[in-house]
Amino acid sequence: MAQILIFLGPPGAGKGTQARVVARELGIPHISTGDILRAAASKKTSLGLAAKAKMDKGQLVPDDLMCPIVEDRLCQPDCKEGAILDGFPRTLAQAECLTAMLSRVGLDEPLVLNIHVEPESVIKRLTGRRTCQTCGEIYNVYLNPPLRDGICDQDGGQLVQRADDNEEAIRIRLQAYDHDTLPLIDYYQSKGHLRQVDGNEEPEAITAKLLSFVKTHDYL
Repeated sequence: MAQILIFLGPPGAGKGTQARVVARELGIPHISTGDILRAAASKKTSLGLAAKAKMDKGQLVPDDLMCPIVEDRLCQPDCKEGAILDGFPRTLAQAECLTAMLSRVGLDEPLVLNIHVEPESVIKRLTGRRTCQTCGEIYNVYLNPPLRDGICDQDGGQLVQRADDNEEAIRIRLQAYDHDTLPLIDYYQSKGHLRQVDGNEEPEAITAKLLSFVKTHDYL
């Protein structure tokens, strides 16, 4: 049976990077919240237009809009072998919504992979993060610095720091994560669907552990 994977972890844990790599390895789509919402908006459906109106105002898309949009995406043909959800669910209410929708579309409950990183490591990762303005390549001045300070190795573009990659903003984001998303860990742990991964290891080792969990799971 096709399996839905969920990647959990705090900001800076490397969820997006790992999800892209694992998705390529397994040949299934990596679906981020942003991808879902942009696709829904481009279709100009009533749900998509309602979600776009919220986003254009800088507001979060409420669950009564977000959940049906996710369900529609999971019904697309490219998800027939499974998919990785990145950014959904974010809250316990969304997790319960996902359980119900997977049952409706004939998919089993998800395998949830939690990439654990301590808060101080997250702060170091994010305050050191720099992104190329041209190609989007990501560096870290502490962990993965460019050959020339402030210059992308790939195309010579300027490296910039995100406005919210400062310690005060990061701590606020971590508090929001603890409040909204940590309950998901207990929820999926109680169902037996959660696997823990040490996010402090080298990226290649993390990828190998994630793939090991997925490939030994009953549904793949």
